[in-house]
Amino acid sequence: MSQSYGVADEGESLATIDRAIELGLDFFDTAEVYGPFVNEELVGRALKGRRDKAIVATKFGFRIENGKMAGTDSRPEHIREAVEASLRRLQTDYIDLLYQHRVDPLVPIEDVAGAVADLVTAGKVRYFGLSEAGEKTIRRAHAIHPVTALQSEYSLWERNLEPQIIPVLRELGIGLVPFSPLGRGFLTGATKRAEDYPEGDFRRGDPRFQGENYDANVRAASLVKEIAERNSAKPAQVALAWLLQKGDDIVPIPGTKRRIYLEENIAAVSLKLTADEMAQLEQALSPEAVSGPRYNERMMSMVDR
Repeated sequence: MSQSYGVADEGESLATIDRAIELGLDFFDTAEVYGPFVNEELVGRALKGRRDKAIVATKFGFRIENGKMAGTDSRPEHIREAVEASLRRLQTDYIDLLYQHRVDPLVPIEDVAGAVADLVTAGKVRYFGLSEAGEKTIRRAHAIHPVTALQSEYSLWERNLEPQIIPVLRELGIGLVPFSPLGRGFLTGATKRAEDYPEGDFRRGDPRFQGENYDANVRAASLVKEIAERNSAKPAQVALAWLLQKGDDIVPIPGTKRRIYLEENIAAVSLKLTADEMAQLEQALSPEAVSGPRYNERMMSMVDR
């Protein structure tokens, strides 16, 4: 969400998408709530005239009032309205991958999957995805219409998917799209305390960037920097290489607004960590070593676990 991590520069953002396409990247992930709406519009402008070069993913599932999220809404009629609006903003007649952004406790997931299935039949959507869904929800949705991908937070410092979710995904043949693969910037080594970020930056309210949690997490993440130096790489490249080596069914989506970081992130594909380095990283950043919850209480309440 570009609006959550500092001020956006539209010219540089468009140039970054241009550069991504030049370098062979074709998967662009957005959502109606990013902005709200402005990120979809940006992607639509950037891909105009070359829609065939991109796989576009977007998300529905929030009620947006006065420019802010005002709770979940995955009623089938709302899904249809949201998709029509996303198609207009994206300047396209189909969405490659449509995710439910967060599970709506008031709407049976079977109704959601059925609504998306209807959109697939109509040719407006190609594939169905879920975000931050739990094991039971994934199975129930998949029984109605195949779930192609789950988008959830997964990284060296957030491993909550490993015990139950990833085994279910592999059992059912569902891909994993990890968001925040760099720990909201923490794993890049260029992080600051919560209070040092400007107003409006998501990290000001992130428990892992606050107080003693921050100090403990800096210590835990120090090994990322050490392994990066050993490999003449950037810490972000080590974090991404770790994810890429966890399986061919894992496609991380590091967000960036700048070409320089895009190019650094892409270079992670060429970095091959040894089995020993992988094990060292997993031990140093085990769930027990990372301090603080990944979200505040309100946001955690929206995670289907």
